[in-house]
Amino acid sequence: VQLQASGGGLVQAGGSLRLSCADSRRTSSNNAMGWFRQAPGKEREFVAALSWNSGIKYYADSVKGRFTISRDNAKSAVYLQMNSLQPEDTAVYYCAVGLRASAGRLPGEYKYWGQGTLVTVSS
Repeated sequence: VQLQASGGGLVQAGGSLRLSCADSRRTSSNNAMGWFRQAPGKEREFVAALSWNSGIKYYADSVKGRFTISRDNAKSAVYLQMNSLQPEDTAVYYCAVGLRASAGRLPGEYKYWGQGTLVTVSS
């Protein structure tokens, strides 16, 4: 497994979680990285992404102002700080390595995917 996501769990509405994703092959430092999520019965959706040097960041409208994406290229890792969590944030969260250095919002722009970590927000 190249990407290992962790940090998911059960949290009450209004709470926070920090997801981490480590790239064991250390091949992602020159590529964009992103987070997607998939709720039960729904399609996978974009959450956040950033370019290889963190110069450009994109967020889904639904998480803007609450979630923050960051990366540490020295550790080949990407993070997602999630604050003010709501029940509608409940999903399996996936990290991914982009095809290019620039960030993208579409799943087809990513080549490697982690196994996912479950986030459950109770009301």
